[in-house]
Amino acid sequence: MRIAVTGASGNVGGQVVSLLTAAGGDEVVGLSRRGPVPADYDDPASLRAALTGIDTLVLVTSDGEAARVLTHHAHLVSAVEQTGVGHVVALSGLDTDLASPFCYAYTNGVLEAQLSRTGCAVSVVRASLFAEFFAGFLDAARATGELRLPASDARVSLVSRADVARCLAVLARAEPTGRAHEVTGPAALSMHDVAAVAGRAWDTPVSYADVDEPTFVAQTARSGESPWWTYAYASMFASIRERRWDAVSAEVRTLTGRDPVPFDAACEFRATR
Repeated sequence: MRIAVTGASGNVGGQVVSLLTAAGGDEVVGLSRRGPVPADYDDPASLRAALTGIDTLVLVTSDGEAARVLTHHAHLVSAVEQTGVGHVVALSGLDTDLASPFCYAYTNGVLEAQLSRTGCAVSVVRASLFAEFFAGFLDAARATGELRLPASDARVSLVSRADVARCLAVLARAEPTGRAHEVTGPAALSMHDVAAVAGRAWDTPVSYADVDEPTFVAQTARSGESPWWTYAYASMFASIRERRWDAVSAEVRTLTGRDPVPFDAACEFRATR
């Protein structure tokens, strides 16, 4: 087969390319804006050229402001239809409810609906929040000893990027499943649990303080974060409070034969920071 992977210069896409290349037997085409095979989400013609002759596409979702992500995904779906790609393995999220407060729940839900109308076979990885990404919220807590987030008492089944990449790679080489696979970490952690993991790793007490959304928005903005990401993070925690990220599945083991790595191992645990 000829398997193309979008976002090949990124963390997840790059891991998928490496896994597929190491497995052998297929031609693997890494797609990125400046890669050997140029594929620019903003350039539909480049996407059509890159996907011509491709059997399976691993679609690692775009990033950035939601309006731009929707445009990027629409261009990709159109290119899939026009070039006759037979199987799309799409990265999505646990929360795909169009009514969710999370901005990327909407973009992922729209993407899944668009792909379902293409007529090609689709396998979807609905991943929980990435452990490595979420650990970034702990950086300030290392200095203050307090993890200040608007998560209430909700739990999140944080999953490593490596586990998600392995699931995408397995599905890319398999027969299409025609369904969504919920890919999560091994446990749903409360923010108290997350703080405790950090405290053990750093050998210093870290506690969790539940803050309201306006307080979180203000502290995030003061840290220098852009208005868009400040909004995106606030919308994510709104969906967390609605218990949209607490599901735990066995899908990593089912697909890869290996248990998902726990939160502390996924982050190694930022011990050198």
